[in-house]
Amino acid sequence: MPLVTEENVVEYLSPLDASFLDAEDEDRHASLAIASIAVADGPAPSQADLAAAIRGRLPLVPRYRQKVRRVPLNLGRPVWVDDPDFDLDFHLRRTALPAPGDETALARLVGRIMSQRLDRERPLWEDWVIEGLPDGRWALLSKVHHCMVDGVAGNQLYRLMCDTTPETGPAVVDHWHPRPDGGTIDLTLDALGQLARVPFEQMRLITRAARVPGMAATQARETLRGLAAIAAAFAPGTPTSLSGPLGRARRYAVARTPLTDLTAVAKEHGVTVNDVYLAVVAGAFRRLMLSRGEEPAADAVRTLVPVNVRHPDDGALDNRLASVLLLLPVDMADSVDRLAAVHGRIAELRENREVEAGARLLALADREPFAAVAFGVRAALRIPQRAIVTVTTNVPGPREQLYLLGRPIREILPYVPIAERMRIGVSMFTYRGQAAFGVTTDFASVPEADAFAADINAEIRTLTTAGKEPVPAPATRRTPARRSPQKSAKPRVAAAPARALAAERATPRRRKDS
Repeated sequence: MPLVTEENVVEYLSPLDASFLDAEDEDRHASLAIASIAVADGPAPSQADLAAAIRGRLPLVPRYRQKVRRVPLNLGRPVWVDDPDFDLDFHLRRTALPAPGDETALARLVGRIMSQRLDRERPLWEDWVIEGLPDGRWALLSKVHHCMVDGVAGNQLYRLMCDTTPETGPAVVDHWHPRPDGGTIDLTLDALGQLARVPFEQMRLITRAARVPGMAATQARETLRGLAAIAAAFAPGTPTSLSGPLGRARRYAVARTPLTDLTAVAKEHGVTVNDVYLAVVAGAFRRLMLSRGEEPAADAVRTLVPVNVRHPDDGALDNRLASVLLLLPVDMADSVDRLAAVHGRIAELRENREVEAGARLLALADREPFAAVAFGVRAALRIPQRAIVTVTTNVPGPREQLYLLGRPIREILPYVPIAERMRIGVSMFTYRGQAAFGVTTDFASVPEADAFAADINAEIRTLTTAGKEPVPAPATRRTPARRSPQKSAKPRVAAAPARALAAERATPRRRKDS
């Protein structure tokens, strides 16, 4: 809720928003900004034209002129305050690719830009015009801190900042003047007032629950069930070189496919496009592990999968996420078997109510003393986690043609940040019938970003040529994937995975006859 006085309006970050700042504070190598790269037809706009266009849309995105301010001693949640020294030119950057301006050069530049943290003393965003792409094209890299928006909200930014026709829309009327932030004393007193109100808010919630005991009991059971499943998923898996300490620098690579390829596979096998995406990523991880001489153990790669929990009509530009922890079936050699396993495991996660449990936990954190919540988050971040190896996001983008300053946008490429020992992150973004996959890796420990992106395309081709029979319906009981797998009695030999990889790449994966 906003703090309202006679002079100012201050909005608080949610505990989820603040957690992205905390994670960055606890890891000096992390840069938790998300990004997208819109590639458009040329010529590139002048800096003056770009500034005028963005200035004309600033009233639609208030956060672009606000910065984060911490409350002393973490007594309350951080707040968004207007930046009295806002300078649009500071946020608009410009660069060019060296000839020939190919995708390798673009990916290298994206990795460098996203390796650098945003300036906490200013609004947490940057727009980079990148010139020198093939065929006279240019790109706009939009970089926004994760504490401000999630991927779905970032998608909304495109609808606000772009046009759906070649005609550039009129500038929005702007009466903005920076409001004073109220000062340290006012923020501290307000935080103390909120702390005093916490017991009364909790009593109100208890009273409300007591009026509908049946519903409260059902929600409590579902929440406990989901939290138990989440806790079980945090058990450490088989160690892999794909998890460990990160450096500051990042690599970036891209894969693409027509969205119809994914929808056709999903239709043929009776699954969702998200199932296909996660199965493809599992296959790429299997190939990478085999190429490194690692045995793809059943419990080696667990992914964090963010889930959008906002209402369909909710266009708020913030974070409305819960997450599930999915064990990717990297131990399975057959692509359709992997797809069936992903489909079944996601069904199990839904049955266990992990998303609902996570959403209720975040809602509860919003009503607890922030100092205690922040302390718990920071304490947890100081413990090296060994359960989650990667993060995989999937954001449906605009279906219609978008324009930037009258130039048609040809494609939009996504970028997901990595931290917390996760050396690889994968994001999928759809736009105008194309699915684009952004692969982020730690620069030093995972130099195979390009190979991983190529393996995503190879896995898609394998699935499109696989058998046509539908994936078996998932069992309603818990699947063996959740249990701790039995360790193989055979010793690991680096040559064996290498031979397996060679065999898999030489032989198309098709569904075995039963």
